[in-house]
Amino acid sequence: MKVEPSCPRCGSRVRAPGELSPAWQCDLHGTVHPLQPVQPPTVKELAETAANSQVPVWMPWPLPTGWEFTGIAYAGDEAGARATAVACAGPNPFGGVGELLLIAEEMGVGLGACFAGLEGFDPGEIFEENAAHAKLYAAGRSTSMWCVPDTGDRAVFLGEAGGLWLWAILWPHDAAHLMYDDLVLTDLRDAGGEIDRIPVGGLSLRLMEM
Repeated sequence: MKVEPSCPRCGSRVRAPGELSPAWQCDLHGTVHPLQPVQPPTVKELAETAANSQVPVWMPWPLPTGWEFTGIAYAGDEAGARATAVACAGPNPFGGVGELLLIAEEMGVGLGACFAGLEGFDPGEIFEENAAHAKLYAAGRSTSMWCVPDTGDRAVFLGEAGGLWLWAILWPHDAAHLMYDDLVLTDLRDAGGEIDRIPVGGLSLRLMEM
């Protein structure tokens, strides 16, 4: 398990602010919001991240039957998270285990693009090329989601919620059925005591792939 902050775009070690720069620096990507070390999934860790985040901490709520929270990662510093990634896992009706990673981020952070297996920091012009492929409800608002093509072993959907990127990344590819079931997302910054009811599973290995 990583014990030092890393680049949210490539996973490389980053340099802390100092005399030469007032911001975190990646040798390859320049100024970045550092990806903090992933901790074992607990309700306490989830609540602390939500309490100090400047962006939503999205969670399907209620979770699909048999699904559990399996980890959280965030990019940011003492000023709060600028990108959050919440992992969940549970039974896939098509067989085996399905996994879902929900990412909220400011534009230019690059965490979503990295987990999606895309180059660059942001997704480009996919919104102009197609009508939306799915929708979900984020904090009570209907949110259009576009399916990102050519993403290999995962299904990637992307939209905007509150002026921020919202990524839904699913493994295996056929777990994308969740996106057509009127998925309802709650921002855990507003969850209050409900957060204590979230079922917790083992740490997602997807969060450790950075």
